[in-house]
Amino acid sequence: MPLNRREFAKQSTAAGAGLVLTGTVAALATAPEALATADDREDRDDLAEERAEAGDRHRLGYGPLVEDPAGVLALPAGFTYRVITHSGVTRLESGEFTPQKHDGTATFAGPRGTTLLVNNHELKGVRSGWKHPVPLTEGLVYDPAASGGCTVVEVHRDGTVAEWVGIAGTSTNCAGGRTSWGTWLTCEENSDRAGENGMTRDHGYVFEVDPRDRRANRDPKPIKAFGRYDHEAVVIDPRRGHAYLTEDASEPNGLFFRWVPPRGFEHGRGRLRTLADDAGVLQAPRCIDSGGRFVDDLSRATRIGTVYGVDWLDVPDRDGREVEVREQFGPDEVTRARKLEGMWWADGGAYIVSSYARDESPGAAHDGQVWFYDPRRRTLTLQVLLGVNADPDEDGAYDGPDNITVSPYGGLVIAEDGEGVQHLFGATERGRTYPIARNDLNDSEFTGVVFSPDGDTLFANIQDPGIMVAVTGPWRRQPRR
Repeated sequence: MPLNRREFAKQSTAAGAGLVLTGTVAALATAPEALATADDREDRDDLAEERAEAGDRHRLGYGPLVEDPAGVLALPAGFTYRVITHSGVTRLESGEFTPQKHDGTATFAGPRGTTLLVNNHELKGVRSGWKHPVPLTEGLVYDPAASGGCTVVEVHRDGTVAEWVGIAGTSTNCAGGRTSWGTWLTCEENSDRAGENGMTRDHGYVFEVDPRDRRANRDPKPIKAFGRYDHEAVVIDPRRGHAYLTEDASEPNGLFFRWVPPRGFEHGRGRLRTLADDAGVLQAPRCIDSGGRFVDDLSRATRIGTVYGVDWLDVPDRDGREVEVREQFGPDEVTRARKLEGMWWADGGAYIVSSYARDESPGAAHDGQVWFYDPRRRTLTLQVLLGVNADPDEDGAYDGPDNITVSPYGGLVIAEDGEGVQHLFGATERGRTYPIARNDLNDSEFTGVVFSPDGDTLFANIQDPGIMVAVTGPWRRQPRR
């Protein structure tokens, strides 16, 4: 049923400020050059007064970052890291080196107290273009010409590590998403057709990888029902069964999709590979503001707490046989955004990242947004808005959010993929930010930020050359304010 203007206006009025504070993070406008309204500044002034009165009893974050003598990862005092995998250094069970270009990652509780991680490798193009592509393990290969895929990493309590291939022969495995039934959905951020750029099969799909059952990964099958385009991330609504997917593309900007399952379909291990290619309905969003006006691009939002109502339009040809999926809609039909990246399902909805917007977007330039989609209200609320970072090489400024996770200690943890210095940083529910780590090795982005199932360890990747680290230390609940 379409969300009409009267319904949206009534809903917005009834919810009031509650919509602004939906989910875990209310607003993030504390980075240098952040876009902040007068109300935001008043809130921060009130907060400063409250902190002074309380004697700042609730400390934010974990203190300043300390340079790493090894020149890899700067962390707060009391924290340590350990390298889990390192491309060209550590080896798989089969003897080949760990593949390059670590990206999206998820954790799972493994047998006998182990932690299992599925790690994407964002390798594009033919295998000869990379020194360490994902090995073509028998039975796990989709396209033998493609260099990407996933590995499964098993971390034991005694510190030993094992790694093996989960899927091979896919392309540009960027982000993805963890399912509630314990599997990983890996997304191809590349939509080459068979015969293009050396590929022998069509790409641009989502695949399911089971970290616990190696047999379930044999004979990889794309989930064509989710569409063929430059996928970034995916989450599944565990209550309604809808899948939400992001697209990182430009000219025109990409889309945020919803897949509605066919009637009677139930999710579970191995169920997605049983779907027909045209099962369910793939849809794109059409946003309206509180005045009922169409919003063509999410960069139009310049105020934290902006709320848009969302309608969904069916995609005519989800496989993009003649026309790319995002190009099947006219300029006044759907709402787009630049660099739609990571997602995380929590608080009954999906957190969605748009890394930045510049001249290719019609609204205001920014260096990062995080939106929260509430499926019950059918609204998108702007939670995070970073202004353009004037000096990315200056430590302490944050820009270009990419992978995100909801922290068991409150708020979000965000991986930077911006210009200059690269960080992992946290954000509280009131939007106050604090550093967690800094890449002291090079200027490569952080990826794959995720906590272990028990919350004791934060895993993250330095994408180039491809290093997975495990960070431990005196984690504590962060103040909500």
